[in-house]
Amino acid sequence: MNPSPKPRIAVDAMGGDFGPHVVLPGALQAARAKQFDLLLVGDETRLAAELTKLDTRGVEYRIVHASQVAEMHEKPSDCLRRKKDSSIQVASNLVRKGEADGMISAGNTGVVLASSLFTLGRIEGVDRPALATILPTERAPLVLVDAGANMDCKPLNLLQFGIMADVMARTLLHCVTPKVALLSIGHEEGKGNLLVKEAFELLKLSPLNFVGNIEGRDLFTGEVDVVVCDGFVGNVAIKLGEGLASSLGRLLKGELRRGFFAKIGTTLALSALKRFSRLMDYAEYGGAPLLGLNGIVIVSHGASNAKAIRNAVDMAGTFVRLNANKLLREGLAANKDFVHSAKRAAHAAE
Repeated sequence: MNPSPKPRIAVDAMGGDFGPHVVLPGALQAARAKQFDLLLVGDETRLAAELTKLDTRGVEYRIVHASQVAEMHEKPSDCLRRKKDSSIQVASNLVRKGEADGMISAGNTGVVLASSLFTLGRIEGVDRPALATILPTERAPLVLVDAGANMDCKPLNLLQFGIMADVMARTLLHCVTPKVALLSIGHEEGKGNLLVKEAFELLKLSPLNFVGNIEGRDLFTGEVDVVVCDGFVGNVAIKLGEGLASSLGRLLKGELRRGFFAKIGTTLALSALKRFSRLMDYAEYGGAPLLGLNGIVIVSHGASNAKAIRNAVDMAGTFVRLNANKLLREGLAANKDFVHSAKRAAHAAE
């Protein structure tokens, strides 16, 4: 483990749609502002050339060479087999060996998940790691889990997702008693498919502060702190939110530009539009942690800009400083008896 009091973050500098051109400036900004050390993983020649164009003063960093890159279209299994020296795999190994305290990548999400799961393993008591993303609401941010790591889930998986997200909400969002809800097609108990109905029963009996179902239209009202769903539904929900926010912003700008008085209104509304854009911008939160791994792994949007990378590195460093994985283990341990009972009941029913 890093003997320095400063978190040391491994950054997949080759990941995302824009690679080092965007990743390096964002990482350096976060490191300088929050006092992190960086391990910049990627093609050594390319990274060194890019760094000569940037201000690296005040940042302790080291380039760690990786000769390969996991492309966005590649299957995780193929990539792990054929590209053992990819920047994602090298970054994962740095965390496993204790040379880095955490890692971030804007690369292929499936490869990040497969690589980190294979390299780092799971926290005891976790069947499947889950992506937990932070969503803005009318009141305060909430944690949505799973945001895309697990397409097919069992009720027990959703229970564990809820437990881990509860810890994240307490730790990162400072919720004293997070309100946990299950994403479904109706508020009433009994609404939803078989997975949702069975998960509802588990969450209702759990020690969590479970408040029942929540519909998609209520995600952004701020009435709850944690929303639980499978990765397929969660990924659709967050991408729908991103697309709606972008389209709504463009529609508002178009309407405000119509006519003389509308142009005056545009000037008056400009600051409000900027605040709205910031609120709905995924870059404000940077990335989604993969909860349940024996290591801190933050997954960023493939289209991340420098701001998103900066906030992702910031999140990784914050998780290190909060000792988030220790808190996750404690949260899982506190609910171990209930989870084991639920597992025994599930096995008996099979």
